[in-house]
Amino acid sequence: MKMATNKKTITSESVTCGHPDKICDQISDAILDEFLKKDKESHVAVECLTTTGMVMVAGEVTSEAYVDIQRTVRNTLEQIGYTKPEYGIDYQDCAVLNSIHAQSPDINQGVSRKDPRKQGAGDQGIMYGYACNETSTLMPMPIILAHSLVMQLDACRFGKLKWLRPDGKSQVSIEYENGKPKRISAVVIAAQHDPDVEKEYMDEEITNEIIAPVCDHLIDKNTKIIINGTGKFVKGGPEADTGLTGRKLAVDTYGGVAHHGAGAMSGKDGTKTDRSGAYIARHVAKHLVAKGMAEKCEVGISYAIGVAEPTSIDIDTFGTSKLGHDVLVRYVKEHFDLTPYGIITGLDLKKPRYFKTARYGHFGREDPNFTWEKIRR
Repeated sequence: MKMATNKKTITSESVTCGHPDKICDQISDAILDEFLKKDKESHVAVECLTTTGMVMVAGEVTSEAYVDIQRTVRNTLEQIGYTKPEYGIDYQDCAVLNSIHAQSPDINQGVSRKDPRKQGAGDQGIMYGYACNETSTLMPMPIILAHSLVMQLDACRFGKLKWLRPDGKSQVSIEYENGKPKRISAVVIAAQHDPDVEKEYMDEEITNEIIAPVCDHLIDKNTKIIINGTGKFVKGGPEADTGLTGRKLAVDTYGGVAHHGAGAMSGKDGTKTDRSGAYIARHVAKHLVAKGMAEKCEVGISYAIGVAEPTSIDIDTFGTSKLGHDVLVRYVKEHFDLTPYGIITGLDLKKPRYFKTARYGHFGREDPNFTWEKIRR
């Protein structure tokens, strides 16, 4: 008897570095990097809000360093490309409000101890990591393609398509058969642009310069391609939508394919398990898949504030492993130090490198600074 084909469609999205929420993520991580450059023991939890002509920075910091918040905000906006008043926010003339204050001593006493090996988690929560064998980076294909599209959008904005503006989004729908990606059923691009660009010309250029180089191998005659579905996208960025740190969690992680923790990662140092716990969970999941222990794997780790050891570890291989749950959990406990101290030292999380993580996802990147992506020998 012929087996029935099991089909489903998975969709993921990503955003350019000029998207309002991503502006805030990048500013938060740029500030974190500046503190860590001057004091690697800095404890930082910084968030941002941006709207028309304004950025507000707020948060808690314990550090011996001084960081020029105004300069850091303006440098970040300039690097992203908000360099003209008509974009709704200009790095030279925007208002920058700063409301950073000292970290609560009740929290600090749990993470600042004489013996760093007894350092507790900076907050409670559960963090997830995921890996699968459908791409070379062991990430789900929809989110990898979505990131690649917005990376191409940003590259073309700084390159040959000068009429592109900073804001933009991508969305990719992939049809799976029996658990394997087969074809792209839809590609959606929202690209902010100058007002005098004709729609027909824009569609042709975006198709040829952005979609084709990334997606051609999975596109067929039935694939839907939608570019600026409303007809135009001139007003964008903070002028069109208020941005907040930590509002693109599915973009930052696995594109909705796997769970993610409730907390944001950007703007937080390694003592905050929202970040370090998510990184070590990905590190463990990727290790298990890379070593052939499972074809796909989700690792969940929970913590309590002020307590070093995780309160729980869960591993789901979705029926793709010959090893039982208890065997995998025991293996992870034996081979990975999941305490905040172990994660921070093992992944070298006191080193400033976080600005890069705030655009195009925290995972699946082949960059030596993304230490959580390295497979142990």
